[in-house]
Amino acid sequence: MPSRNRRKEYAEDSFYHIYNRGVNKRVIYKDADDYAVFLNLIKRYLDDKPAKDAKGREYEWLHEKIELLAFCLMPNHFHLFVFQHGKDSVTRLLHNVCTAYTTYFNKKYNRLGPLFQDRFKAVRITSDSYLLHITRYIHLNPQNYKSWEFSSYIYYLGRKNASWLQPKRVLGSFSDGEYEQFVADYESYKDSLDKVGEYLANTGER
Repeated sequence: MPSRNRRKEYAEDSFYHIYNRGVNKRVIYKDADDYAVFLNLIKRYLDDKPAKDAKGREYEWLHEKIELLAFCLMPNHFHLFVFQHGKDSVTRLLHNVCTAYTTYFNKKYNRLGPLFQDRFKAVRITSDSYLLHITRYIHLNPQNYKSWEFSSYIYYLGRKNASWLQPKRVLGSFSDGEYEQFVADYESYKDSLDKVGEYLANTGER
């Protein structure tokens, strides 16, 4: 039976939590270079200036069509939180990134076939409360989330900046330093986080 979160069309001017994992739950990032390649592919399509290939041809530029608000890459899966302006921006970004990354990964590790488990899943987020909690849910994926290099948490704390990541939509709801405490208050908000996970697993919202 097809996943209820598997969609081909998405609403304009909407927030989405996007996630996928390796086929058969396999590892999709084996070393730091793999994480870096995946993030560089996101940068390729979302940077503030169009990127070009070795022959000077521009890659598809989606900077003004979709905003990456938060992310976390784990060994066998990834989470992205985006705001898309056009109906097909999510599909175009994920197709470009995942196709290019699968080609890279298969060549590097001498393998054939799909890398990701079926089509990516996407959940439309329409509740204001979930708009804040979803980033915490994403950032708290690693047990060592404070030192995990491959998430947007360090960008939210102002330790790094990137033109292809737009956390201001979320951080605008917090005063200086409040977001770090918001994430750190895991135990106090555990019930809320559990509800986020249940929502993501069960929602069929369109």
